Amino acid sequence: MTDNSKGLIIVSGASSGIGKAMSLKLLAEGYSVLGLAKSFDNKAAPENFSSIEIDLADLDQLPTELDQIAKNISEPIRGLVNNAGIGKMAFLEQLSVADMRLVMETNFLSHAIVTKAFLSQLKQQQSLVDVVFTGSEAALAGARQGSIYCASKFAVRGFAQAIRDECAKSQVRVSILNPGAVRTPFFDELHFEPGDAPQNAIEPEDVAELLITILNARPGTVVDEINLSPQTHVWQKKP
Repeated sequence: MTDNSKGLIIVSGASSGIGKAMSLKLLAEGYSVLGLAKSFDNKAAPENFSSIEIDLADLDQLPTELDQIAKNISEPIRGLVNNAGIGKMAFLEQLSVADMRLVMETNFLSHAIVTKAFLSQLKQQQSLVDVVFTGSEAALAGARQGSIYCASKFAVRGFAQAIRDECAKSQVRVSILNPGAVRTPFFDELHFEPGDAPQNAIEPEDVAELLITILNARPGTVVDEINLSPQTHVWQKKP
């Protein structure tokens, strides 16, 4: 972290989509970013950005790897953004048990484990900390072909609400962002995608802007939850 940095933000799922947009916005706002993801491209990293390749779905190894990461961080952490996620969309009987486990472990349990790894340290800090979760509109209402995905996002929302209460006496604030369809590589492996019109999907930069809103909230005020949606919900099957 450089001397003029506004603080260190840890972002999971930072290699693409919302996480990448968040990282770039944070850097532009003067923060330093530590990105976590399964893999990163080989391009030169921006100034004040560092990355660690870690498989967040490997729950057996994750606590040990996170413990080492935490030990190597010497400065106070300004924020922890739990953003990594995947989608497996189908009718329930079409999903394999492996698919169900992968979604729950990546979208929920990995976030719980990452948060647990840092939370004691964050609570002991005397400076303000924001723990932010990328939820989904799927955390607000169940939808056809989204049973396990919705369940994972409902779990994130409940988890965030619970630890928000647990952290209330510390300097740790807990927030959740619930976007609707966001135009990212999330849909690359799915059989459908948002419509082509600009109003059919949120841009990842829209979510990143709201992350900055959360960070800029007056100390003592918590932005519990933000829901954002495309102006018109249009889905289309891929060719």
